[in-house]
Amino acid sequence: MLLINIGYGNVISAAKVVTIVAPDAAPVKRLVQNARDRHMLVDASCGRKTKSVIVTESGHIVLSAISPETLAHRISGTAVTEEDDEDEQ
Repeated sequence: MLLINIGYGNVISAAKVVTIVAPDAAPVKRLVQNARDRHMLVDASCGRKTKSVIVTESGHIVLSAISPETLAHRISGTAVTEEDDEDEQ
């Protein structure tokens, strides 16, 4: 089981991730609000600005303060640049 660091000591199983999207679009905002109403939202941003919305197989929505590009690199196993590494700080 591959665990992916989604920032600030939080990890998620890579096998359970369906998609990673930016939180800016109205449909994504509705998705997050619906998950909050259904108690299916996990806020792993630790009080910081949400940069990624992760949708899991179980329908849970996970918020992260790490950019979608950085998370995609971590899942695919490719090298992370210094710019990506700064997202976590």
